[in-house]
Amino acid sequence: MDQTEVKIIMPLLDKDPELKRYYEEHLELEIKLQSYQNRSYLTPDEEMEEKKLQKLKLVGKDKMMEILSKYRQMAAQKETQ
Repeated sequence: MDQTEVKIIMPLLDKDPELKRYYEEHLELEIKLQSYQNRSYLTPDEEMEEKKLQKLKLVGKDKMMEILSKYRQMAAQKETQ
């Protein structure tokens, strides 16, 4: 996740529990994935776990982007009123 997205998400975390849950999960998955990426060799089971974590992280990011899209739409509607 890039810094622009993080800057948008941070103020919304206290307002949106679902967004907060996905963001915290995203951070946890990032830490777990980093531990796999720091290894020079992964067993087949570890490779499968790494792929699973990557997919979970991607699904969570997609959910966060959906939530942010809703906030952007709400902001655009307020501007036009």
